[in-house]
Amino acid sequence: MSVRVCTVDELPVGVARRFSVDGHEVALVNLGEDGVHALDAVCSHEHAWLDEGEVDTDEGTIECPKHGSTFDVATGKALTLPAIAPVASFAVTVDGDEIWIEV
Repeated sequence: MSVRVCTVDELPVGVARRFSVDGHEVALVNLGEDGVHALDAVCSHEHAWLDEGEVDTDEGTIECPKHGSTFDVATGKALTLPAIAPVASFAVTVDGDEIWIEV
């Protein structure tokens, strides 16, 4: 099921925003030329909101604000400790100016 979450204008490059999508808290991240990505908004190590962390558009990562674990925005893979488990990633479609997430 695809769900419209926002417009491209509402998600500036280098920014992560949290949306509730079909019962999931999802972090939507705009990497600019590398596209818009969606992943589970909760760090897999310890409960913290990933959308409150720093986005690195050059590396394609987001950093957990609680303990500094980084995750690949495109895949959800944990890249640095203390997180070892990935977070879920979701397919994103940009249709015109609208951003849709597949959940």
